Amino acid sequence: MEILITGGGGLLGRHLVSELLERGDVVRVLALPGEDVSWFEQRGGAVYRGDIRFPDTLIAPTRGVDAVLHLAGMMGVWRPLSDYRAVNVTGTENVCRAALEHGVRRVVHVSSWTVYGIDQGLPCSETHPLRPFSDPYPVTKAEGDELVQRMIVEDGLPAVIIRPGTFFGPGDKLHFERMAERIAAGKGLIIGRGDNALPFAYVTDVVQGLLLGLDHDDALGEAFNITNDEPLTQQEMFDAIADAIDAKRPRVHVPYRPLYAAAAAAERTAVAMRSRRQPPATRLGVKLFGTDNRHSIDKARSRLGYVPRVPLREGVLRAASGQLEYQTAGVER
Repeated sequence: MEILITGGGGLLGRHLVSELLERGDVVRVLALPGEDVSWFEQRGGAVYRGDIRFPDTLIAPTRGVDAVLHLAGMMGVWRPLSDYRAVNVTGTENVCRAALEHGVRRVVHVSSWTVYGIDQGLPCSETHPLRPFSDPYPVTKAEGDELVQRMIVEDGLPAVIIRPGTFFGPGDKLHFERMAERIAAGKGLIIGRGDNALPFAYVTDVVQGLLLGLDHDDALGEAFNITNDEPLTQQEMFDAIADAIDAKRPRVHVPYRPLYAAAAAAERTAVAMRSRRQPPATRLGVKLFGTDNRHSIDKARSRLGYVPRVPLREGVLRAASGQLEYQTAGVER
């Protein structure tokens, strides 16, 4: 099978590329101009330079492929809603339109658990309404998810929607590295009591879900939660990281509401100053780490045979030790 991956240079993309190449697929990667994908080029992969915001740059990479795995998205940066929407909504539509135009047989769209909202008080299944928290990332991921749903119905888009947990692993600079650095520096804080479930999943489990969405006949036209249904609490996650990096376990607790208020004030200040730098605390970050978030994977288990293979404590050890290191040859096991 010949496959195009958008956003293939990130943490998820690297692990996904490795799995696809090992099983014999031909892989193309769409990379931004100037993005370093030398690790992929050295494995003989075809790199196309482009930007999902611009439809013309999608013509060549999409032509002739059997499937598109759409990973590209904006997250973790302090940018206005319009910038997020241009990538996560308009960019997603551009990818899907290109797939339709070139007769691609399957599109796997990577959505997010945040589309359901945060702190819902129950394990969310795929039938849960999309009620994202009012932050550019979850709002635009929900809009992109709904767009793909509409195109499945109205345009016959042969798509599968994957809603992953917050994935982490070696080389993860967005989540794991930040947590580990704060804990190593003795700056780790527990928000509230710390007994809330965190919605994390190990990166190779998310890759497994993507491949099932790509290959399984029953996946077409459906959405699936892909995460770990045995989550660690906030305290357990931070303790596991501390133990893995030989640091002191965080013991300082900060009340949720005052921290959330401080984050909101920090955001208002950043907006007023037109800063491009993310505030030290954000409302989304406080909600992510300070509230209880669980998601059902019953549908993925029953329909696709998905089973999380990496317990989260083991995933923390792997991420901390660099057991899976990125090399020029790809991702080692």
